[in-house]
This record gives sequence, C-alpha cells and structure tokens, in this order.
Amino acid sequence: AAGAPKPLPSSGPKSLREMPHPLATSSSEEMGPALTPSPDLLQPRSIADKDLSLPNGTPVDTSSPASSSSLLNRLQLDDDLDGETRDLFVTVDDPKKHVCTMETYITYRVTTKTTRAEFDLPEYSVRRRYQDFDWLRNKLEESQPTHLIPPLPEKFVVKGVVDRFSEEFVETRRKALDKFLKRITDHPVLSFNEHFNVFLTAKDLNTYKKQGMALLSKMGESVKYVTGGYKLRSRPLEFAAIGEYLDTFSLKLGTIDRIAQRIIKEQLEYLVELREYGPVYSTWGGLEVELAEPLEGVSACIGNCCTALEELSEDMTEDFLPVLREYILYSDSMKNVLKKRDQVQAEYEAKLEAVALKKEDRPKVPTDVEKCQDRVECFNADLKADMERWQNNKRQDFRQLLMGMADKNIQYYEKCLTAWESIIPLLQDKPETK
Repeated sequence: AAGAPKPLPSSGPKSLREMPHPLATSSSEEMGPALTPSPDLLQPRSIADKDLSLPNGTPVDTSSPASSSSLLNRLQLDDDLDGETRDLFVTVDDPKKHVCTMETYITYRVTTKTTRAEFDLPEYSVRRRYQDFDWLRNKLEESQPTHLIPPLPEKFVVKGVVDRFSEEFVETRRKALDKFLKRITDHPVLSFNEHFNVFLTAKDLNTYKKQGMALLSKMGESVKYVTGGYKLRSRPLEFAAIGEYLDTFSLKLGTIDRIAQRIIKEQLEYLVELREYGPVYSTWGGLEVELAEPLEGVSACIGNCCTALEELSEDMTEDFLPVLREYILYSDSMKNVLKKRDQVQAEYEAKLEAVALKKEDRPKVPTDVEKCQDRVECFNADLKADMERWQNNKRQDFRQLLMGMADKNIQYYEKCLTAWESIIPLLQDKPETK
C-alpha cells in the first residue's frame, strides 16, 4: 500500500464568495448569462491591466514586432511548478501499432522517474493502451470521489471521418494522455493513489483489472448511498456560484470550439483553391514572354502563402482545438464532483430530519449523522481546493494558448507580407533599353 498522502491544501476559512467570481463584471449593464463574457477566458489579467508589464516589472512592448520573434519568448509565463520539490516525473511517448487476429490497437510507453519511498525502483517503463488509461481514471473516481479527476481524450471516433491510426491522430492522443498523467502527477493527493502506483509500475495490468471492485476504498463505497428520494434544499452560495460558472464556461467554450472548427474547415477549403490558383499564373507565363518573370513571381508568391496557411491550420488543429476540448471535458468532470457533493449533503439533511422527527430526548447526535457531516465537510474542502487549483491551471493554460495563437497568426501574416513584397520589384516599370 502507498504511504500516507500529503494533505490537500484547503481554502480554509476564506469563502469563495470573497474571491473574485470568474463571471463578475464591473459594467453596470445587465447582460444575459449567455452574453456575459468571462474575463478569465477572454481578458487575461496581464492584458486587462492598464499598463502591461512582465512579472519582474519590465514593461511589455505591445507594438507589432518587426520580425517574427516569438511572443511567447517575449512574455515570461509563470509556469514554474516548483521543480525543486517535485519527486515524481511521468511522460508518455513512443506510440506503437499492434495488429492482432481479433483487434488492432495502439500502445504508448509510460516512463516514470521518482524518488518517492512508495516506489520500489527509481525508474519504470511500461506500455499502456487507451483502455488502461480509462481503467485508471475510473479507479481514481471510485477511490477519490471528493476530488476532481482530470479528463481523458474522448475515445469515440467516427469511422470514415477520422483515421484513429493516422500519425496525426495518434500524436494528438499521445499529447492528451501525457497531459492527463501530468495533471495527476502534480496533484498532492491523486499522485499518491495506490491505483496510480499500480498503473505506473505493473508489468501486467490485467491482473489488477480482474480484481474489479476489490481495491475500492471505503470512501468510494460511502458515496454509493441512496438518499431515499430526498431532494437537496439548496446549494451553499459558494457552490451555487461554481455551478453557474461551469455552465456558462462550458457553453462559451463549446461555442468557440464550433466556430474554430468551422474556421479551420474554411481555411482548408481556401487552401484547395489557392493550390489551383497559383499554377494558373505559371502556365500563363509560358504564353507571355514579356510577362513571364512577374507571372512566375506571382505563382511562387501564392505557393508561399499556401505553405504558410497550411502551417497555421495545422497549428490550430493540433494545439488550439485539443485544449478547448480538454477544458470542456474538465468542466463536465467538475460538474460531476459537484453533484456528488450535493448527494452527500442531501443524505446529511435527510438524516438530520429523521433525528428531529424522533420524540425521544437525545441531545447527542447519532454517530452515523456525525460521519455524514464529516463527509460533507471533506467534500467541501477538497472541492474548493481542487477548484482553486483548476482555476490557476486554466489561467496559465489559456494565457499560453492565446499568446501562442497570436504568435502563429503574426508569423502567418508576416510570411504572406514578405511573399507579396518580394514580387513588387518584378512588377515595377523598368527603363527601356535603347
């Protein structure tokens, strides 16, 4: 069994109502929930401030860069994870295709390096397939019901639309699985879970899978209760605010995801037209001796623009869309934890009412009611701490995402600008030779 988990830092006496709500706005105009922009998502703090500056106080030059210098290199992202205190590192790489008689599947190498006493060796290397990651997540949900479990990339793939064995799809999934394990590794409680230890170290995971519910913890079993149809009176205001935020956040992200996919689809359609458009100038140049050079220049220019647009579309598909999908799934996971918390509170309220209805004079609260109250308090503390952790990760991820998107767009337009500027000398009038 694993050693005693590190205690998860609680938000303590500080109420979520005292923290700035992600949907709060300083405007006095009343806006519907679907129209209220989330400053956390659409207006990062570093941009919302009047004067932009780096964490060290150095002002940021907001003018357009003269060259395609990376914006990410110009902005110091506070993404340090206190590397000196980390004692567990996990990576997912080296995908391999396995063709068997009954099925074809992909496995990934999971490499672990650690100095923790709970591990027998300092380094492990095992191969896992998607369903193994799915087993791990289910076990974490069962054994750690009060915590937010990171989402896995969706398994469902529409046949004929996406080739799940294509290099692009496999690499996108590898990145998502790597992010999934890193999220668990960075968590002060989940990273000590015994199922996580087994996943990282066991050569044959099927032996543990066959054990089924045998390893299910008491806390996991305690959540599988029946409230007898009792309905929760009302969520505490701080958790009601979380629920409202998650609804609006997932709605906005879903809209951005759909529009982004349409934009990428239109970019690819435009790319097809450009590829047909450019060569026409080249063939035309073969018929026009005096115009051959400028026409060939235009053809080459359009070709360079095609390459730049293709790179931009790939970046959007491989880097931008997966982050949106991850956080849509993340919000669903948080909603599930919130529902579990509500169920525990409903059970507690039902037990209190049952005690109150009894005519006996018993000033002492029954033990089962006290245990139920402990579960409610445990849920509240863990959920608030995980929500705070999730918000911090989200701010960092989306700032890096949006800065990266801005950087890629600047590079795209700079390449197009350079391409078109290069043909201007070919189109200018030249003095006639006598």
